[in-house]
This record gives sequence, C-alpha cells and structure tokens, in this order.
Amino acid sequence: MSELLDKVPPHSIEAEQAVLGALLQDWSAMAEVVSHLRPERFYSLQNQIIYDALMKLYTKNVRGDTLSLINQLTEEGNLEKAGGAAYIASLTNKVASAANIEYYSNIVNDRSTRRELIKISSELRAEAFELNQDSKNLLDSAEKKIFAIAEKNETTVIHDVKNIMIREIEIIDSRYKSKNQFTGVPSGFSYLDSLTSGFQKSELIIIGARPSIGKTALALSMMQHIALERKIPCGFFSLEMPYESIGMRILSMESHVDMSRIRSGLLKRDDVMKIQDAAGRWFEAPLYTVDTPNMRLLDLRAMARRMVANHGVKIIFIDYIGLITTENTSAPVYEQVSEVSKSLKALARELEIPIVALCQVARDAEGNEPNLAQLRGSGSIEQDADVVMFIHRNRLKDEKTPVQEAKIILAKQRNGATGDVKISFIPAYSTFANTQKE
Repeated sequence: MSELLDKVPPHSIEAEQAVLGALLQDWSAMAEVVSHLRPERFYSLQNQIIYDALMKLYTKNVRGDTLSLINQLTEEGNLEKAGGAAYIASLTNKVASAANIEYYSNIVNDRSTRRELIKISSELRAEAFELNQDSKNLLDSAEKKIFAIAEKNETTVIHDVKNIMIREIEIIDSRYKSKNQFTGVPSGFSYLDSLTSGFQKSELIIIGARPSIGKTALALSMMQHIALERKIPCGFFSLEMPYESIGMRILSMESHVDMSRIRSGLLKRDDVMKIQDAAGRWFEAPLYTVDTPNMRLLDLRAMARRMVANHGVKIIFIDYIGLITTENTSAPVYEQVSEVSKSLKALARELEIPIVALCQVARDAEGNEPNLAQLRGSGSIEQDADVVMFIHRNRLKDEKTPVQEAKIILAKQRNGATGDVKISFIPAYSTFANTQKE
C-alpha cells in the first residue's frame, strides 16, 4: 500500500500542453475536442484553468488566441493561477501543428480515466473494510461508479448519411439473404410478430393485464416457442411463482395434459407417457429461471448480466415488475416503480437484448379493454417502454370451456404499428395459442 501512495498518478503534461498549444495555433481544432474533453480531465490545475477559459471563449463565439486568452483569464482573476502570460505564450511552441490534436486529447482522456479508476478502487477498498455496509450494496455502488466512467468516455459521433446508407444496405442485404422473416426474437404469435418483427434488441416490452387474466401464461407460451422450439437462450425471473410451479405449467402446456390432473396426481398411463415425452423435449431447452420472491433491483441486474455472460441469453422475461424492490423502500410507490422501469430500460440497452416485463393494470380495467393510462404504479412505465401490449379476455364462469377467445392489444410500439391480435386461451393447460394468421 505504501508503494501505491508513493506513485504519481498517471498523467501527461506534454499531451496537455500540446492540446492547448494546438488550439492557440488553430482555433478551428476546438470543434474536434470540445464534445469529449472537459477541463477536469487535465491533471495540471493551471492547464485546467486555461482550457476552461478557452471553452468560455468558444461559447461566446470569440476566437481563441494568446491575446484573447490572456484577456479572459485577467477578467476572471485567474491569470497568475494559470501560470502567467509567459507560460501561456510558451504553449504555442509545445506543438508543431494542430494536426494531431485528437491523438493528444485521447492521451489526456486516457490518463484521466486511469486516475479515476485508481480513486474508485481506493474508495471501494475503504468501503469494503466498513462491515456495517451490505456487500451487495457495495457491488452495486462499484458498478454504478464504473459505468459512470464509461459514460464519460463515450463520444458523440456525427454520422455522414453516406455511412448510414452503406450500413443500412448491409443490414437489409443480410436479412434478404438469410430469408429470416423476423429481425428480433419471435414471440410465436404470427400476427403479433408480423407487426413487431419480433422482440428487438435493447427494447423494454411491457405486457399488462388484470390478475388471473393470463400474464404468466402468455409469457410461458412465448418462452415455449423461443426456448423450446427455436432453441434461443431465454431467461425468466419468476418473482411470484416457485420454479416447481413453473415446471408443472410448462409440462402441462407441452404435454397437453390437464393441469388439475397433474396437480392431483390422478393421471392415466397415457398422461404419464405424454408428460415424460414433454420433459424429454424440455430437458435440452436453453431456459434459465430465477424464482426469488420480491427480488431487489440490484440483484436482478447482476443476475441478468450473469445470464447473458454465462449462458448467452438473448431475451429476458420478468414476472412481474411490481414485485421488484428498490433500495429506497421509504420512497413513494410511483418513485420506486419509476426507478425500476428506467433501470430495466437501461439494462436492456446495456445487455443489447429485449427485456419483457409483466405488469398489472388498474382495477377500473376489469371487464374492459385496458389502455396505457391504466398501467399500474407509474406513468414512467409507459414512457420508458418501447412496446406496450395488453391481454384482454372475458372471465368466464365456466373455466372448463375448452377454448376461449382472447386478444393482445398492441397499444404502443415506438418503431412500428399498433393493433389487435386475436389469440386463443386454453384453460386446461393455462396456455395461449395462435388463431389469427398473417
């Protein structure tokens, strides 16, 4: 530890002076660095002050040169802190031209990033010795700090339309050659997939319905198609139902053996054979489940990252959003739900996979077609979601009706059309099936 304390933090005074000298030589170079280089990224305090003054000149649309810079620093009372007029005049001699300013600015940013990592590691080390803090909170704090550094290093890129067209033609050509009907993960409901082209990467998809209408059944029906039929790795967070119940339901769906007979054990020999065959098919399916009740948001994020990293999961389902808990349990419900929805959207973008979250709708939707205003908990769910769909079916007194009419209401799709999708609900197996074709 003492050796670390003796080390000078990573920096390059030469690169910092080269950046400043290049700007004083060629003011047009400011446009190349202003979007990603900030004053605090300079190690030298006087270089920080000088660059900050240059940014102020740029904001005021005043050309930056030695004279205007000295005047700006004098007005601020920072000329001496910046090293004086002699130091500023010497900067133009530190670099031959502004041609390599991007190279020098990258060095300045790189050294700053290293200093921040050293600072964070020291903070985390100190926090780790504080035994009154929960280790999971420490891990979440570490992730946030690391991601904050990563965001600082992201630069805004101006895309030439020529490059956009080249990239789009490549994507379209690839899709044409693959003859794949869908660009995302297909749900298995043909008309819904024709509207959405499947669940797309980085999207947050919300499925809403009243209790016992079939949110979980629809999610499991989709996962049956995705994981079992398509062999696409799929993750499922069941915060309401234990994994044994999940297993029972997917066996009933696949075997077409009545759920009530599986629960009671009153099975015929033929039923047992069907269940064994269904279990054999599911045995190799890439479905990964977590059944922790009232799971904390930070745990869910960490587990989702592990699913993607260790199992190559391409889509995640969460049942359901209202059972995810945040660290700030004393906050109003709408603030907690808002934090969850924003975090899930950010997670979908980070992992570059679709995340499908189930959500309850308000009581006044009972017996009626749900709408966006009835999403329960927070208006931010509607705002953060890329796709929102609702399940609507009438509650029948006789749940033994073999097949019931139902529909998926595609109420919001950020990048596509909306509409209704007719489907069928089969109560005996708690599953949904196609009825409407493309």
